[in-house]
Amino acid sequence: MNQDQLLREQLAAFLDWQQAHADFNAAVADFPARLRGRVPEGAPYSAWQLLEHIRISLWDILEFSRNSKHKSPKWPEGYWPKAAAPPSVAAWNSSAYAVLEHLEAMRALVRDPACDLFRPLPHGSGQTLLREILLVADHNAYHIGELVLLRRLLDAWTE
Repeated sequence: MNQDQLLREQLAAFLDWQQAHADFNAAVADFPARLRGRVPEGAPYSAWQLLEHIRISLWDILEFSRNSKHKSPKWPEGYWPKAAAPPSVAAWNSSAYAVLEHLEAMRALVRDPACDLFRPLPHGSGQTLLREILLVADHNAYHIGELVLLRRLLDAWTE
């Protein structure tokens, strides 16, 4: 495997690895439905709001990375749901599934040798695909940590 392939495989793995902390699946798996909309004392968000924020942000970064016509939501209101609770169990499941789909799409981009990791995106202001991949990994890790903390505060974390 050459250095380019090695770098791409490491970046693809980095998007959601669990080598340093819990991954996305662990953070959302079996999250009790009755607690998904609760905001513990001192916390700014519910698990639903964090999950949706992860999904919306990831979708935005993915689309920015692959679609020059993409328009980002307005910050901050376009990135956070207003309601603390999901409208249904199906909405929670759909949001979690979308995160996994978006991660897989980012992984496909990074693995594609036709996608230059270092060339600035023509529709951006200096951003590269490498920067967007690192942004996704960093952003998700931060908010996954918050999800785990919420689970601990709600006494719903068993790992």
